[in-house]
Amino acid sequence: MESLLRSLTGQDPNPDDYRNVDFWSDPERSGWLTKQGDYIKTWRRRWFVLKQGKLVWFKDRNVTRGSIPRGAIPVGKCLTVKGAEDVLNKPYAFELSTSQETMFFIADSEKEKEEWINSIGRSIVQQSRSVTDSEVVDYDSTRC
Repeated sequence: MESLLRSLTGQDPNPDDYRNVDFWSDPERSGWLTKQGDYIKTWRRRWFVLKQGKLVWFKDRNVTRGSIPRGAIPVGKCLTVKGAEDVLNKPYAFELSTSQETMFFIADSEKEKEEWINSIGRSIVQQSRSVTDSEVVDYDSTRC
C-alpha cells in the first residue's frame, strides 16, 4: 500500500537525483534520523547517507549497490540547515530548507544533531557554484 501511495503522489525519488553516486561505500556521513513524511505527516526512522552533494535515505541500514533510495535531496538546492527544536517542540530536531519546502528531521542526540547540521552545511557550501574548494568553511574547526 505504501509503495502504491508513493507512486501515485510522485514521492519516489527521481533516479537523476542520485545517479552516479556510490552511496553504498564511504559516505561523508551516514546514520539514523527520524524524518517527517511529505504527505502523511507521520515520523519514520530512516537510514540516511550524505555523499557527493546528495542526501539519500533508505528503510534500513543494509545499503548495497542494488538498493533504491526512499528519497533523495540534492543538497545544492538547499538554502539552510539549522536547529528546529522550537519549531517542532521536539528535542534534537533540525530543518533543511530549499526555496520550495522545509523538511524536518530528528536525531538521536544533541551531538548527532550538530554533526548532521555541520556535515550538511559543509556539503551545501561545497555544492555552491560561487565558492572554490579553498573557500570552503570547516564548521567543526570554527566552534568556540
